[in-house]
Amino acid sequence: MTKRLYVGGLPFRSTEDAVRDEFSKAGTVESVSIITDRFSGRSRGFGFVEMATEEEAKKAIEMFDGQDFDGRKLTVNEAKEPQGQRDAR
Repeated sequence: MTKRLYVGGLPFRSTEDAVRDEFSKAGTVESVSIITDRFSGRSRGFGFVEMATEEEAKKAIEMFDGQDFDGRKLTVNEAKEPQGQRDAR
């Protein structure tokens, strides 16, 4: 079962491929999504990484939270469900 991680503090020039390469050091990366501004197309400095297993997600948090990535300090933790999703169950 995949585990979704929030990744904050990404450099604005980061690419999904660069993030995937870095996080693959912790295990299998299922997907990477960098959030961009809908008008300018510029990165908003955060995104989401889905790791293949809970164990790999925990390893990624331990490896990358608080670490430097291309000159910026990353914040990595479990992604929270969007507000409306919890009530729909």
